[in-house]
Amino acid sequence: MNQIWKKPPIALEAYQALVGKEIGVSSWHLIDQPRIDTYADVIEDHQFIHVDPERAKKETAFGSTIAHGFLTMSLLSIMSYEVMPVIAGTTMGVNYGFDRLRFISPVRSGKRVRGRFVLAEAKLRKPNELQSRTNVTVEIEGEDKPALVAEWLGLIYFE
Repeated sequence: MNQIWKKPPIALEAYQALVGKEIGVSSWHLIDQPRIDTYADVIEDHQFIHVDPERAKKETAFGSTIAHGFLTMSLLSIMSYEVMPVIAGTTMGVNYGFDRLRFISPVRSGKRVRGRFVLAEAKLRKPNELQSRTNVTVEIEGEDKPALVAEWLGLIYFE
């Protein structure tokens, strides 16, 4: 099991004290053509801008194939596991969706991306249920504009 799953837990109060602060930045993740092709197979979206490098080079302004926006978004899970603290007593966490999600710039095949996480909100909905709101920016290595920005919601349950 990867070490990112074994971070020492912090107290709920310590987690809530992080609201308004940048929690951290994930490692870089490569989005290469095999990853794009695998994702295309999984979601059955084989549009040429994603899977045909020669045609994408000739017929698009991108100059190469680009990742599906949802592929980039799906990497938020692993990025968050690398960065976000675990709260002591957590039994599970669930993705509650997004209040805002925008794909700002395409991610060209061969580029690396990383997530920057700011905890925006952490409030108890019930004694054993915390709702979190995390502002995430996915940066593209060597580029000024991010791949995406999002307000990501999560629910964390306690014993």
